[in-house]
Amino acid sequence: MATLTVPHPLPPVDDDCERLRKAFQDEAAIISILAHRNANQRSSIRQTYFETYGEDLLKALDSELSGDFGRAVHLWTLHPAERDALVAYEAIRKNTTSSYYVLLEIASARTSRELFQARENYHARFKRSLEEDVAHHTTGDFRKLLVPLVSAYRYDGPEVNMGLANSEAIILHEKILEKADNHEELIRILTTRSKAQLSATLNHYKDQFGNNINKDLKTDPKDDFLALLRTTIKCLTSPEKYFEKVVRFSIKGLGTDEEALTRVVVTRAEVDMKRVIEEYYRRNSVPLETDIKGDTSGDYERMLLALLGHHNG
Repeated sequence: MATLTVPHPLPPVDDDCERLRKAFQDEAAIISILAHRNANQRSSIRQTYFETYGEDLLKALDSELSGDFGRAVHLWTLHPAERDALVAYEAIRKNTTSSYYVLLEIASARTSRELFQARENYHARFKRSLEEDVAHHTTGDFRKLLVPLVSAYRYDGPEVNMGLANSEAIILHEKILEKADNHEELIRILTTRSKAQLSATLNHYKDQFGNNINKDLKTDPKDDFLALLRTTIKCLTSPEKYFEKVVRFSIKGLGTDEEALTRVVVTRAEVDMKRVIEEYYRRNSVPLETDIKGDTSGDYERMLLALLGHHNG
């Protein structure tokens, strides 16, 4: 369900490098190349560019591009694991409640292998572990949830133990009734179970107790930890709904949150952006493309639309 489009036949990587070398003052050419190459192809371009010209392509791009467009090109050109490591590092350094959502997004919306690669990349680049930094920069219930989330290596298969789903649905309900929303058992279930197993557990929860678990976790809408907990569950079980909401909030209202909009588009274009687009239209009755055109402009707009599959670059 990716929106990324790659030309066929694919030009030789040497040709891409030569065109990029000549295109630093031609943003449309940069978009036409990089916004239509997948992660492996972009990595090959970076390696070949360095071998040919003795220069890091990212540094060359950064020296010529700026603003939201430059940021989008930089993040997109990175390998996904490099990108996640960088975005996580930036979120940790901000150390705000809103930045915690970026961490849970990386921890919850990636496969186990992708999250492991992000941790490896973080360690190699910043000379310490992601888990260590999350633990150091968060406190209380936030630390209690976020450290196991970023440390997780969930089983990614489809198998489900229905008996376990039933028993853990009861545990979740008991802890929520007790208002022990930060209980280690509740957090253990959410941070260790496979996504298929967790979905089965939450279906049992709704069938047995009548409510969606997130409704029961909304006893205090102003509680930041409960909000983070509900968002974690949504991101784990319905990522297209989670990302639709991030995009909607980044566009609607006064101003545009370009950081959030860029992050979603560049991280999901190779994964499930079609589903996010479908969910956006279902929720808002307006194509995402239309709202992006209304809220962005210039090369930044063209880069985003190219990643959404529109041949505007």
